[in-house]
Amino acid sequence: MASNLIDPKNFSNFIVYVDESGDHGMQNLDPHYPVFVLAFCIFQKRHYIYNVVPAIENFKFRHFGHDHIVLHEHEIRKGKGDFKRFQSRTQQNAFITDLTNVIDDSKFILISCVIRKEQLKAKQSLPNPYHLALGFCLETLYDFLVEKKQETHLTHVIVECRGDKEDKELELEFRRVCDGANKPGIRLPFDIIFAHKRVNSSGLQLADLVARPIGMSVLRPAQENRAFEALKKKFYCSGGRSNVGVGYENWGLKIFPPSESEKPR
Repeated sequence: MASNLIDPKNFSNFIVYVDESGDHGMQNLDPHYPVFVLAFCIFQKRHYIYNVVPAIENFKFRHFGHDHIVLHEHEIRKGKGDFKRFQSRTQQNAFITDLTNVIDDSKFILISCVIRKEQLKAKQSLPNPYHLALGFCLETLYDFLVEKKQETHLTHVIVECRGDKEDKELELEFRRVCDGANKPGIRLPFDIIFAHKRVNSSGLQLADLVARPIGMSVLRPAQENRAFEALKKKFYCSGGRSNVGVGYENWGLKIFPPSESEKPR
């Protein structure tokens, strides 16, 4: 929701695409993936139009011969749907390596929140992990836009549709946070746009591809995670670009509840 002082036609230079990984429910926890991850991918619009979208389209033409493919992390990981074609280990590795390079070359700023649901359930009375993560990501997004001197412009946040009930709940929470239920206690200049799950959006597909590797980096930090290694330098971080890849904890990446070692000093 834009501030009353903001001309709704005065759009910012940035666009944000959002996706999630894991179930945000708190009743039945998946023992194999007991986390909820929300990922914000922030693109400078000019770079997105002229570099990111063509790179994704070229990638699809290289591997499928056409661009009517929607890249979904789950289907790629499980070899389902359009991704059944990569049967051999050699084919799979070539596809994943090329995709990782496309992600690596795509310039975007990453803000994410990982909710440890088991620890959260022990501390509080069944809070909504999505709402907790959303609040953090929106507040951090505002900090980023202040840094870029774009806080007086309207920034659109694109999310996937999940169902009428879920979408209404999300929009209500989004507007509640933007109307002042945030740490600064101010109106945040954001508007939410819902997109259908099968929409062929390069930004939404990239957001889908990054969310689970972030979750796995928290669940199994010792496990090899090529995708997360490529993402480290994209997190919003303290110290500006001089601290890329090392200063993102509690800045671009928040883990909640944190362990003792993850708490800010």
